[in-house]
Amino acid sequence: MYAIKVIFKYLFITFLVIQVIHPTITNEKTDPKLEIKAPKEVMHIFKRACYDCHSNQVKAPWYSNIAPISWGIVRHIDLGKQWLNFSIWETYTKEQKDKKLQEIYTAVYKAMPLESYMKYHPEAHLTKEDRELIRKWTGKAPF
Repeated sequence: MYAIKVIFKYLFITFLVIQVIHPTITNEKTDPKLEIKAPKEVMHIFKRACYDCHSNQVKAPWYSNIAPISWGIVRHIDLGKQWLNFSIWETYTKEQKDKKLQEIYTAVYKAMPLESYMKYHPEAHLTKEDRELIRKWTGKAPF
């Protein structure tokens, strides 16, 4: 019994110490003119299901302040912004936009949003109609 208490004591101390290592989620200021332009219905879907990882308008949940969970969340957001950032869409070249539209067309079919994200954000679930609407919109772009 003593050994279990010691183990839990050290685990608790470790948990407290790692709270100091706290990466931050940054929402850089961007010009609204640089944001992606899409029909209202598509923008609603993007803002509901995509913007938390793919924009500078991240709404961080309360548990994003607890290490080591925060490390994974910040990493996902950073990777998401590197892949696609709707807040700086107009800074992409025409070739980059065309490529990203192709990637959105493909990703929205099944891969995005991530299952791990939707588990805690059910509002991000995309219906078949949502997916078709986005794919129809991205399909209009000249590839």
